[in-house]
Amino acid sequence: MSVRRPILTANWKMHKTAAEALAFVERLLPLVQDADSVEVVIAPPFTALDRVAQSLAGSAVQLAAQNANPEERGAFTGEVSAEMLAELGCRYAIVGHSERRSLYGETDELVARKAAALLARGIRPIVCVGENLEQREGGRTFDVLDGQLEGSLARAEGRADDLVIAYEPVWAIGTGRAATPELAQEVHGFIRERLVVQFGAAGSAMRIQYGGSVKPENVYALMAQSDIDGALVGGASLEAEVFGRIVHFERQEEAR
Repeated sequence: MSVRRPILTANWKMHKTAAEALAFVERLLPLVQDADSVEVVIAPPFTALDRVAQSLAGSAVQLAAQNANPEERGAFTGEVSAEMLAELGCRYAIVGHSERRSLYGETDELVARKAAALLARGIRPIVCVGENLEQREGGRTFDVLDGQLEGSLARAEGRADDLVIAYEPVWAIGTGRAATPELAQEVHGFIRERLVVQFGAAGSAMRIQYGGSVKPENVYALMAQSDIDGALVGGASLEAEVFGRIVHFERQEEAR
């Protein structure tokens, strides 16, 4: 198991109104108040950020945004800047998620700009990388990841301590086809090697999350791997009790 502090992030995507988000937080906080050995992060939709921030005040649970625009301000209808997110108390922000890359055509260069804008405002980027099914079956996984890491982190030199990487095997997101722990570790190990090349010794301390159909039944086996330092959780994070079980992955294994 990793010696780095695990980070478990709930990525709600386009789910939950502000009222539903508050109800979730009220149920979750008592469940994770003793989870001192891990870092818990919630990424609501933009419309719920302010109210969730107020609800999380005084707790150890961190707030994250699901995206950010790299520009400081301007005529960008519908967009949200890093400065706006910082004002709301966001500690983290997800960038380069596979859905942003595939549905909205986001490139590594754009992801790098977003990460740089966030870092400039004191927000830690969760930078997502991952291959799709065609790339995996074509034996291109490592080449794809190498290019994504180099491009997406191109503007983050010297900021290794403030970065989190999330490996998303796109073929496993929302499909129920989670990668085996051994396969996930193989890829995380490769990512670790590339981070050390890019950031030197600091790359060894960077946290790498796994994101692909994580659920209470498989989280412990994933977290037991030496280079898996957390989880970026989608569907299984929409229910407080289920996400709470994921946060307490060690306790669940002890109960078996």
